[in-house]
Amino acid sequence: MVDVKKELLAPCGLYCGVCSIYIAHRENNLKFKKLLLPIYKAFAKSEEDIACTGCLSDGIVFPVCRRCPIKTCSQDKGIEGCHQCDDFPCKFIENFPIQVGKKVVLRAIPTWREIGTEKWVESEEKRYHCPDCGNPLFRGAKRCNKCGIAVDVD
Repeated sequence: MVDVKKELLAPCGLYCGVCSIYIAHRENNLKFKKLLLPIYKAFAKSEEDIACTGCLSDGIVFPVCRRCPIKTCSQDKGIEGCHQCDDFPCKFIENFPIQVGKKVVLRAIPTWREIGTEKWVESEEKRYHCPDCGNPLFRGAKRCNKCGIAVDVD
């Protein structure tokens, strides 16, 4: 049984528990934060800005997720997320700005609907591991940082 943390249940279906920013912050991994900084330079000026405690947390929320139209839409509709929305996929998903994110959302939301929150969280956490060595990965990873093989788990 997996421990479901509500603050990590992003309404869009991009489970925060496998987000690079969340992981780097949780582990206070400065090397990882340095690697992420150029990718998120529009939202982060230094390693300290690579920080998030989950999309729905009361703590630190990364700027992109703080101003997310999908989160606002879910709140306005009084639902937890896209998995409870009859309009999925909508204009927010169709126009999602990050290709890998859109791919994951389109995969994750139907699964979340089908198997429920607890099993969905468990499946997302299980999915993001190197198929070769079992090392934990993050969403969007192209290579395992332990054994170096190319991965595509999104």
